[in-house]
Amino acid sequence: MPTLSENVLFGMGNPLLDICAVVDKDFLDKYGLKPNDQILAEEKHKELFEELVKKFKVEYHAGGSTQNSVKVAQWMIQSPYKAATFFGCIGKDKFGEILKKKTEEAHVDAHYYEQTEEPTGTCAACITSDNRSLVANLAAANCYKKEKHLDVEKNWKLVERANVYYIAAKHAQLFHPLLIGLVLQTLDHISCSPLDTFQLVNISLQLRCPELDTVFQGFFLTVSPESILKVASQASANNKIFTLNLSAPFISQFYKEPMMKVMPYVDILFGNEMEAATFAREQGFETEDIKEIAKKTQALPKVNLKRQRVVVFTQGKDDTIMATENEVKSFPVLISDQSEIVDTNGAGDAFVGGFLSQLVYDRPLTECIRAGHYAASVIIKRSGCTFPEKPDFH
Repeated sequence: MPTLSENVLFGMGNPLLDICAVVDKDFLDKYGLKPNDQILAEEKHKELFEELVKKFKVEYHAGGSTQNSVKVAQWMIQSPYKAATFFGCIGKDKFGEILKKKTEEAHVDAHYYEQTEEPTGTCAACITSDNRSLVANLAAANCYKKEKHLDVEKNWKLVERANVYYIAAKHAQLFHPLLIGLVLQTLDHISCSPLDTFQLVNISLQLRCPELDTVFQGFFLTVSPESILKVASQASANNKIFTLNLSAPFISQFYKEPMMKVMPYVDILFGNEMEAATFAREQGFETEDIKEIAKKTQALPKVNLKRQRVVVFTQGKDDTIMATENEVKSFPVLISDQSEIVDTNGAGDAFVGGFLSQLVYDRPLTECIRAGHYAASVIIKRSGCTFPEKPDFH
């Protein structure tokens, strides 16, 4: 096996500290939580995270979408440690220190922008029987500053060392259903308004559900688009591989402009079937066929013509689609016994992590997809985006 150098893979996104504990019904009732809730923290949840730690036995994990993928990639790579680098924003607090420790334990070389205005982003997983209630406080995850971190010389040198770059525009997948429902409700009311769609959605969502403004901010494409463009330009100028995840259907709708500014730099684009369908509508592709969508997306304008774009769309338990310059192919996923599936939330992040773990070795794309399927098949049999000590991938 060829030897990798440290910092060969670079990821940048919104980090969260996942705090997991088995709790009782009284705890759920106290904070107005239902079994299998997936919500954003409100004022009434302010004390939840500290109480969870004091009252119950907790497990901590480094979370957030990009950080999950980078963590899985490092797990698949195994050696050297710190093959994967991660940038994001945390608070100067206890949870921030724990998050740093957890990324270190995962052998990821994390360099966080630490600030004092907001606490470290956290996601509480409150487990009762077979149910899991998730409460996220994005906080510092939304506060990344290019000029205070990415532009710092010692940090930028780490960016320059990488050969593969990955950015997911999202913090996590938890809130997609909540967002989609509210966005669709909002769109019912705006067709006759003189304001543009983006303005109206921002206004309407904040009136209906003010905390959702935090969700929109919680996608890295909306937090620091200038950071993404700087990294993307660096990759393109040096013929390195820049990869991006579509991340959520509404990103293609309401953040179309910043997304399409980045798209010409994208060498490998990831997404799922819902995200692909929304992207196709916004681009006027006039097709609902996912293979055709992949083909048309692959052919979009590109800056670095030395690398032809690759598009990879996952479809849950259905085939993964990959479009290259010459063909569109389907790849069946690994079949898992339904009784073994514990949690599918981290499957998409794990797929990307597995894919990237082989991409850094410059292995064939078919091997990258096989590794992605393997990683996803491991993660869905466990709670959260966690994995055993060593992979069993050959």
